[in-house]
Amino acid sequence: MYDPREYVLTNATMVLPDLVVENGWVAVADGKIVETGEGTAPERGFDLEGDYLVPGLVELHTDHLESHFSPRPHVRWHALASVMAYDAQIAAAGITTVFDSLRAGSDVDVKTIGADLLTLADAIDAARATGHLRVDHRTHIRCEIATPDVIEHLEAFTARYPVHLMSLMDHTPGQRQFQDLETWRKFYLRNKGVTEAQAERMISGRLELHRLHAKDNRARLIEIAEEFGAVLASHDDATAAHAEEAAENGVALAEFPTTIAAAEALRDAGIDVMMGGPNIVRGGSHSGNVAAEELARAGLLDILSSDYVPASLLMSAFELPRRAANIDLPTAIRTVTLTPAEATGLDDRGAIAPGLRADLVRVKLADTTPIVRQVWREGRRVS
Repeated sequence: MYDPREYVLTNATMVLPDLVVENGWVAVADGKIVETGEGTAPERGFDLEGDYLVPGLVELHTDHLESHFSPRPHVRWHALASVMAYDAQIAAAGITTVFDSLRAGSDVDVKTIGADLLTLADAIDAARATGHLRVDHRTHIRCEIATPDVIEHLEAFTARYPVHLMSLMDHTPGQRQFQDLETWRKFYLRNKGVTEAQAERMISGRLELHRLHAKDNRARLIEIAEEFGAVLASHDDATAAHAEEAAENGVALAEFPTTIAAAEALRDAGIDVMMGGPNIVRGGSHSGNVAAEELARAGLLDILSSDYVPASLLMSAFELPRRAANIDLPTAIRTVTLTPAEATGLDDRGAIAPGLRADLVRVKLADTTPIVRQVWREGRRVS
């Protein structure tokens, strides 16, 4: 047995930022990586049997806490139990830093958990205070700009908790992801179980909310992000004009651009482009938008997120080199480790290097599918 406070992991296929090291080793002490090497380790350690060793994954956008808290329409589960189940699933996926995506702004047509922002935040804080969280939880507030109460929700949150990442979302029919009204109709008729007549009423109501609130809310949200030092993200950019607006707003990260033209304009503006891991694994967008692998082949993909399937983060990183010949494994792993860490100002993690946190994941391939075998956060085994 090894001392969990000080140990060496040996015989690893170690993925560094720029290369893969066969028969590599990592020495860990006091929660940090103190030394790395290739070949014979300076002392006997824990044999990884040739499995891959990658940095702990950094997840910037996951909706999955909502799936645990609201497992059925109109159902709210026990908040702390939801957080603990979610945390365990995140750790088991190899994620050691997660930005919990919490929604601000109520959906007036379809019941959502936007109004439950503080309930979930309190549960996360309670789990953290008692030392029960496996991974490092940070905050990503997803702000629906065309809602009447988004500012109220956000200001109540910031009175008690920090905001590390804030995204500006607009799911109004005719905007961004739903520029084509027919696409919006199909999505809601299929996924929300509403009739044609109900859909038309929803469209009219949402267009009115957008007219009343979107412009002023966007301006105030940008002010709040600046006040609290939150990294600002855009969401579902579809056009070059959206990219220009993002740049003017001080956006650093673009979530899920829907077209290659938008991605090109965002990159030209110096904004990191993030796409969903499920998009890579499935081979395309579930809603008919641009495929993430197309952006990868064009050199326009910086960061991957698991979006709605936590396990997709690691799967997509290992799948990416098979989908895009211009991307090798170290480059792919950076999209889920070092680059998202850097994009959010976390300079103490994201790579296997001396001085950084010992956030590490042991991965074994089952044919081509990566299987998480062990996870360490700051040197402590968490999965």
